Amino acid sequence: MPIVSRVSIRQLECLVAVAEHGSFRKAARSLEISQPALSAQVQAAERLLGVQVFERDRRAVLITPAGEEIVTRGREALEAVDAVADAARRRGEPLVGPLRLGVIPTIAPYWLPALLPSVRAKFPRLELSLREDQTHRLLAQLVSGQLDVALLALPVAGDFTTAEIAHEGFVVAAPRGAAIMRKRGKLAAGDLDAEIVLLLEDGHCLRDQALEVCHRGGATEAMELRATSLPTLVQMVAGGLGVTLLPEAAAASLVQAKGPIEVASFAEPVPGRTIGLAWRTSSARLREFRQLAETMRGAAGKYLEKLRR
Repeated sequence: MPIVSRVSIRQLECLVAVAEHGSFRKAARSLEISQPALSAQVQAAERLLGVQVFERDRRAVLITPAGEEIVTRGREALEAVDAVADAARRRGEPLVGPLRLGVIPTIAPYWLPALLPSVRAKFPRLELSLREDQTHRLLAQLVSGQLDVALLALPVAGDFTTAEIAHEGFVVAAPRGAAIMRKRGKLAAGDLDAEIVLLLEDGHCLRDQALEVCHRGGATEAMELRATSLPTLVQMVAGGLGVTLLPEAAAASLVQAKGPIEVASFAEPVPGRTIGLAWRTSSARLREFRQLAETMRGAAGKYLEKLRR
């Protein structure tokens, strides 16, 4: 039987990298090889396959129709190769070696310091790399195999398996002495009626969750004033531009006890968001990710208990 030449793993890595970065230069940098070496690998793969995968000019790199399927199959093949090493690691010890974790910006700085020490203690041989981005981009990176798991607000759309980590309540943040802060007892959504509420810009899932509470309470969003981050949002409130809703962990970090802002809690049922892990349903690391979620859930429970004292 004749020997058929096959595309190598390195060649597949080069094809996928160029497709993901849309640039030979950026792809070469991500793989830590020279651009001529990467170009040679791509050309060799195209010769073996008998198909042109990319259209090249000085301004852009485009994937050909035939190349789309090849890149998709290439990603699947690389995932299968990674699964071989993962299976070997799992035979001895769970969560050993590299793990690519995506985190949304409204969670990363406020929750990771509470969660990661427990993860490191439980899985000391885990090599964690972090990427912070908005939800829709993290999910796209999960689908493409650029990430293994993501820490974000649930639920999420798509073919993902998820595990709940914690339910985090919202609090109202307002300039010190504002009328809404003079109400007795805990607040209801209706207490936001007639308030000007400041929210994050489009693309942040926290914006959608907070907007739902505002609509229930009859509040008006400041359409011309949208923040790019929670620290910016807090500064806008401190400047007297309106009130906002903050997740309780972020409020604990961003609002000073005697500063220009004060916070008030909601009465039950407290509006909020569910934080959890998401990964591809097809992943071969289901058991490991559930162990990771369980470890984070335990740490999150202790952290919330401390915050709410």
